Amino acid sequence: MREGLLEFFQESYRELRPRAPLPDFVVEFFAFANVNNTIRLREGRLLVRLSDLLEGAPESVLRAIAHILVAKMYRKPVERAHATRYRKYVSSHKIASKIHLVRQMRGRKRIETARGKVYDLDIIFEDLNARYFHGLLARPNMTWSRDHARNILGHYDPAHNTIVVSRVFDHPRVPRYAVEYIVYHEMLHLKHPVRLRGSRRCVHPAEFAAEEKLFPQLEDAKSFLKCL
Repeated sequence: MREGLLEFFQESYRELRPRAPLPDFVVEFFAFANVNNTIRLREGRLLVRLSDLLEGAPESVLRAIAHILVAKMYRKPVERAHATRYRKYVSSHKIASKIHLVRQMRGRKRIETARGKVYDLDIIFEDLNARYFHGLLARPNMTWSRDHARNILGHYDPAHNTIVVSRVFDHPRVPRYAVEYIVYHEMLHLKHPVRLRGSRRCVHPAEFAAEEKLFPQLEDAKSFLKCL
C-alpha cells in the first residue's frame, strides 16, 4: 500500500463522520479493466479497491478519491473541489490513453453476431456508410447484444472498436428505419470521438448534433423508440 493512503481515508472519514468511531480500513490497488474505485462495508471493516492506474497519482488526487468514496458510502455531499480534481486527472490525455490501452488488454468484449433473425447489422452499416459517409468509415465489429436490453438502445465501444445494438430491435415489428437510426447514431460516435473540454467530456459535439439531424426519418425513429 502506498504510504499515507490509509491515512487519507481515515482523515476523510473523520471529516465526514466526526462523531462515529473510526472503522478498520483495508485499502488496496486492483487491476480493474477500467478506472473503477469501490468501497464496501463488510463485518465492520471498510474494504476499498482502487484502480491500479491510480498508483502514480498525486497526493491531492488520492485525497480527492478518499473523500469521494467515503462520502458516497455514507450518502454525504461530495465537495465540488474534490470531484473536479479527480475528474480532471482521469480525463487528462496521459491517463485517458492508459485507460484506453488497459481496456483493450484487460476488458473482454463478447462479439455475438451481426446477422440477426430479421436484420443484418453489417449490411445496414454498409448501406448507411454509402448513403451518408461517402463510404469512408471503416466498419467496426458489428453485433447484436446478448440480451434484450431496453435501457440501452446501442453503444459504440472505442476500446474494442465495436458497435452493439440491443437485440430487442431484431424483430419484424421494428421498422428498418428505427434500426438504421440507432446504427447511424453510433456511426456518428465513430466519426466524432469523445472530446475533452477542460475536465469535462463532450460526448455530442455540435458537429455530431448537426449531422444527426440529417437522418431523414429522425423524428419517426425517435417517436417509435419512445413508444417501444
